[in-house]
Amino acid sequence: MNINPHVLYIIIGAMIVTAIPRIIPFVVLQRLALPKPVLQWLSYIPICIFTALVMENLLVRTETSVTFNGQVLMAVFPTLVTALWSKNLLATVVVGIVSMAVVRLLWMG
Repeated sequence: MNINPHVLYIIIGAMIVTAIPRIIPFVVLQRLALPKPVLQWLSYIPICIFTALVMENLLVRTETSVTFNGQVLMAVFPTLVTALWSKNLLATVVVGIVSMAVVRLLWMG
């Protein structure tokens, strides 16, 4: 298998450019003690990202209005119950994935 050196340089450069902004914050923040309000604010980021991902798929925009996606809505209920009951992000994600798989299996079959 031949690889063009220019393509290889582009791949390595993209890898470095992608890795630097992800590594630098971890290296810098390991040496700093963040104030408690900042830590509390940072604790909400996974919930916000999770909500944004769910809402993007839950709401469907039509020409005149916004409606709910029925398949996603059926998977949201057991996921929401799991999230409220367990307060565990991993359990919530697993239940959401399984619920969506079951809904799609039943919807398609």
